[in-house]
Amino acid sequence: MINGDLSARLADARGRLINELSSAVTDWGGQVPEDPGVAELAVLLEDVAARLHTITSSTRAELAGAVSHLRAADRLGGLLAVTLWHLGQALQQAATLPGIQDPTTAPGEPEPQAC
Repeated sequence: MINGDLSARLADARGRLINELSSAVTDWGGQVPEDPGVAELAVLLEDVAARLHTITSSTRAELAGAVSHLRAADRLGGLLAVTLWHLGQALQQAATLPGIQDPTTAPGEPEPQAC
C-alpha cells in the first residue's frame, strides 16, 4: 500500500529528526525528556540558544528560525490530525446517504470510467 509505505517513511524520518534535535539540545547542555514532542523541543532549543554565549549572531538567528519552524510543525501536526478526522467523518456520513455510491467524486465531476 503506497499510503502505508509513505506514512512509515515519514514516521521514520520524523523519529530521526527528533533524535538529532534531542542530541543537539543535550550536547548544548539542555535536558531532554525521554520522549519529547516537537513543541517541547522548540522550547528546549529556545532555552539553550538563550544560554549559549559563544555562538555567532548568524547561528543564533538560525536557531531562532529552527524554533519557529518547530512551532509551526507542531501547529500543523495538530491541524492535520483534526482535518483528517473531519474528512473521515464526512466520508462516513456521505456513504450513508441514499444514491451515493462513491463519496470521493466531487459534485459536477464526471464519474470515473472503467478501463
